[in-house]
Amino acid sequence: MTTDVTPLLALPVLLPLLGAAVTVVGSRSAALQRVVGIVVLSAVSVIAAVLLLVADAQGPVVAQLGGWAAPVGIALVADRLSALLLLISTLVTLAVLVYAIDQRIADYGRGTSSTTFHPMYLMLSAGVSLAYLTGDLFTLFVAFELMLTASYVLITRRTSSTKIRAGMTYVTVSLLSSLLFLTAIAMVYAATGTVNLADLAGRIELLPPGLVTVLGLMLLIVFGIKAAMVPLHFWLPDSYPNAPGPVAALFAGLLTKVGFYALLRTQTLLFSREEPWTLMLVLATATMLIGALGALVQNDINRSLSFLLVSHIGFMLFGLAVFDAAGVSGAALYAAHHITVLATLFLVSGLITRRTGTVALDRMGGLLRTAPGLAVIYAIAALTLAGVPPTAGFVAKLALLQAGVSAGPWPTAVAGVVIVASLLTLYALARVWVRVFWGEPAPALPDDDPVDEVVVGVARTPVPMYAATAGLVAVSLGIVVLAGPLTAITGRAGTDLLEREPYLVAVLGDVR
Repeated sequence: MTTDVTPLLALPVLLPLLGAAVTVVGSRSAALQRVVGIVVLSAVSVIAAVLLLVADAQGPVVAQLGGWAAPVGIALVADRLSALLLLISTLVTLAVLVYAIDQRIADYGRGTSSTTFHPMYLMLSAGVSLAYLTGDLFTLFVAFELMLTASYVLITRRTSSTKIRAGMTYVTVSLLSSLLFLTAIAMVYAATGTVNLADLAGRIELLPPGLVTVLGLMLLIVFGIKAAMVPLHFWLPDSYPNAPGPVAALFAGLLTKVGFYALLRTQTLLFSREEPWTLMLVLATATMLIGALGALVQNDINRSLSFLLVSHIGFMLFGLAVFDAAGVSGAALYAAHHITVLATLFLVSGLITRRTGTVALDRMGGLLRTAPGLAVIYAIAALTLAGVPPTAGFVAKLALLQAGVSAGPWPTAVAGVVIVASLLTLYALARVWVRVFWGEPAPALPDDDPVDEVVVGVARTPVPMYAATAGLVAVSLGIVVLAGPLTAITGRAGTDLLEREPYLVAVLGDVR
């Protein structure tokens, strides 16, 4: 029996946009804003789960907006990859919202509403959903602009002059990447006469090889900036640590993975390769090692986590570089795990800094005695990111290693780098654990430049903030429990990405 869920495809975009409008109109009611945000994201989570089940059972789900068939009209497409990442991303967005709501209640009072936070938060969610579901390059550009416009506001609201300057780095680089993206779209359209991804898959093959290489490199640079790929990563360690705690967690979990998703989608769909991608192997190696080594020399807990975020983007790039079904499927599984674990670690960092009043590791200590539950949550998330068995990180890294070893000598060599980077990650996270939780408790000292919207170290931490963080840990553990079905889904997704046929037929049908 065939289930038609096509009408659901637009809802992950429309519901957050409508919710944002409601929270603006009802900006004087804090309770209304909170309820709308939680209800909208809960509904999108359910819709994403339905789309994933249907896409896995029946193939890609396609909606042709406005009644205009592709390639003329705008198509929304939910296949196994996009639906899986949409589901994980929305669950993370919901958990971070619960954390942020209770932080705001503790810091400003239950009756405090906001004309910017809730609307921009939901707008960002809409942009992320549209980025995963869109079937053409220009709508992908619109999705990034919607997402980044909201992020500009979130990263600079209620912060100090130091943080605003750091936010300007983020804004400037984002605008530059958007300009490059728009230029790339213009070049693609001038060369092919279309921006529909499925239609482009056939037309790009007919272009001169030199032009194909230029277009591929343009898109690589654009999405490499957004994914924080070395050497285009320089903006991230200066931007994320200076954002308010929940915002940093949301950005760390979602934004770079959306950039990687766009890179994965465009490179596999538009630029076919018969062997491993040498350039990407080099970039993946540099990203893994530079990020991990950078984390080792940081005294700021958030900067250390930001460099580890960069490092583990390299793991996903490695799966793409292998460029076979196993490698791509490993990259997809790693992205799903990475969304959850990085958001968790940044939320834990926020809880730590609320207790200690500082982000400086050399001014912390002894939290194991006063917050043993927090130590356990951090330890689980740290072991997951490091890939220690039997965590979700281990399952995803094992898939990448198996793909690399079976792909030839150069991927096998880079698989060795994966192991080295994992060990460096474990050392960096263990170093943080020792500094934060071991030893004698340090006095809570307000930071000279507070890491959040209020002076930390003196504020109460509500139980729901811990519950939201623990909920993300539960999602990560759920990935382990469901490792078999998830690995099967990402395996089928990897096969579809490299074969391209299911996507093309679903979008173009008889037009192709």
